[in-house]
Amino acid sequence: MEANATPYPDHEVWFLTGSQGLYGDDVLQQVAEQSRSISETLGHPGEIPVRIVWKPVLTDADAIRRMCQEASASDTCVGVIVWMHTFSPAKMWIAGLSALDRPLLHLHTQYNLSLPWPSIDMDFMNLNQAAHGDREFGHIESRVGVDRKIVAGHATDPRVVGRVAAWARAAVGRHTARTLRLARFGDNMRDVAVTEGDKVEAQLRFGFSVNTYGVNDLVAVVDAVADKDVAELAAEYTDSYDVAEALRPGGDQHDSLLYAARIEAGLRAFLTEGGFTAFTTNFEDLGGLRQLPGIAVQRLMADGYGFGGEGDWKTSALLRTVKVMGAGSPGGTSFMEDYTYHLGPGKPCVLGAHMLEVCPSIAAGRPSAEIHPLSIGGREDPVRLVFDAAEGPAVVVGLSDLGDRFRLTANVVDVISPSEPLRRLPVARAVWEPRPSLAESAESWLLAGAPHHTVLSSAVSVETLTDYAAMTGVELLTIDENTRTDQFAKEVRWNAAYHRLAQAL
Repeated sequence: MEANATPYPDHEVWFLTGSQGLYGDDVLQQVAEQSRSISETLGHPGEIPVRIVWKPVLTDADAIRRMCQEASASDTCVGVIVWMHTFSPAKMWIAGLSALDRPLLHLHTQYNLSLPWPSIDMDFMNLNQAAHGDREFGHIESRVGVDRKIVAGHATDPRVVGRVAAWARAAVGRHTARTLRLARFGDNMRDVAVTEGDKVEAQLRFGFSVNTYGVNDLVAVVDAVADKDVAELAAEYTDSYDVAEALRPGGDQHDSLLYAARIEAGLRAFLTEGGFTAFTTNFEDLGGLRQLPGIAVQRLMADGYGFGGEGDWKTSALLRTVKVMGAGSPGGTSFMEDYTYHLGPGKPCVLGAHMLEVCPSIAAGRPSAEIHPLSIGGREDPVRLVFDAAEGPAVVVGLSDLGDRFRLTANVVDVISPSEPLRRLPVARAVWEPRPSLAESAESWLLAGAPHHTVLSSAVSVETLTDYAAMTGVELLTIDENTRTDQFAKEVRWNAAYHRLAQAL
């Protein structure tokens, strides 16, 4: 990525500055110059992951209303940052805030970092009024009922920049979810509760659309892939991974590698043609597929696609959203499942994996391409990438449908290396120590009714997830080093009361 590039070149955040006409042209010119300087400071390449677009200073209700309507109608604007440089009578903002359909960040800042104590006069005080101008604006935000993030501090403060960046990533995630199209190949796993959900309510809440296609619709595309394209993709596997000898050209299972490549090529073609950025599969519903897609799914996830196993469309959509929010950040993001525990000796930890589908973006090293039997699905042995996840802090997040609302549950974890090599485990995997401990984490997760399918990400912060939840009006329960199970249980009950009352309103 170029030094002056952003992870989201097609997305903008508009920088809006409030003032009023009575200050006169000279003061308003200074306001414009200083607000532009603040926006350029925030938009310095490499800091905020979107383009910050400065807009002319707003001084009356009509201009404010039009600007908020333009932001809401823009295909590129994903959010607005608002700052009251001087005093801007807040009744002017009522119509605009009521019309705004973009996330709002209230930046409580000022142009000068330090006060020029010896030279302060009334001209300086007249120009630098954000301390009470933003309080006036904060009042009307609360009065109108605007959901917003508030960040206080100078624009050169790394903490301020980091918090604005986290919010901007969430705003891009919200925009992504609103335009996300997801293809389900077949239905979800029979008798499983967590993969069920209200697709209409999900589209109302998040914006993404979920539609089902017969698996054999995909099979027809897979079968039609040209042999030349299959061979080229299989050769790419050999260049990119440590491919098992049996799968290499001349090996007795090379045909399985070719068919795995055929599945990937067909899947890509189907998703590209339909404008889909997320999908699901189900080992109980494979139609004419000879293998459960393994390496194909893993490579598509590595390219940013959302995926959910067993027809889990909620996790697939969440994975796509989190991947977009983490674009350009160190680390990776994958479909995941808590599989089994190590309870001792030593510090308890979780071994996470899935049948096949873990994204290589979280790999600690070069993955190996292997083929092993799969005891479920009733198909040929599938090809998959095998690796251990890279060490470091991460978050595990799941989306569940509680019937009356959706809930996000997030657990801060530390990914570690396995205590011993997992030579006989033929799948990609991650081992992590959940905070505050395995016992308190697991008890809290179960209290939340959170899902067993999750998204593991070392690229997205809890703050970004918190901002995303606020932007979409979705409950978020966070389990971290400060969590106590008894207090968490109270939070679950309080949240239930709040969200049911809020829905009634």
